[in-house]
Amino acid sequence: MMIFMWEKINEKFKKYPARIRVAEKMIELGLSLNDDGKIYCGNLKISDKALATATDVDRRVIKSTINVIKEDDELYNLFNNIIPAGTLLKNIAKNLELGVIEIEVGSESEGILGATANLISKKGIGIRQAYAEDTELQKAPSLTIITEKPVSGDLINEFLKIKGVTRVSIY
Repeated sequence: MMIFMWEKINEKFKKYPARIRVAEKMIELGLSLNDDGKIYCGNLKISDKALATATDVDRRVIKSTINVIKEDDELYNLFNNIIPAGTLLKNIAKNLELGVIEIEVGSESEGILGATANLISKKGIGIRQAYAEDTELQKAPSLTIITEKPVSGDLINEFLKIKGVTRVSIY
């Protein structure tokens, strides 16, 4: 389904790379297109200017992208139903005395979350949050795990033994 939607987005906007950037940014940030034709993050309205600045395009590109999406039932259904993922604790983990593990994955990503969670639980550490970037949307996707307490760096070699893991950072 996701591959189909990316193909549809690329096909619909193939002559307009700036519109593709707008659509990608909307998906990346969890921005939806509401029935009123405005862009929202949850219930917070996002100005065309703010999105234009974030995507380095003219505000008219935002309007034209919205119009194209509204004219296509499948795209409209996709963008109308996007919801933001919520707060990622990564940047405030240290303040909360939590641990952070960032794992970069290659094209083989199946089972990495389960294997990682298993290693962490064997150390008796709870997981507060896990966030995996979509392997279809990101060139170098990563899995970020926030733990109840910092994890020892000696686990890096264990994480690297998991099939598909290319790099690990613990902090």
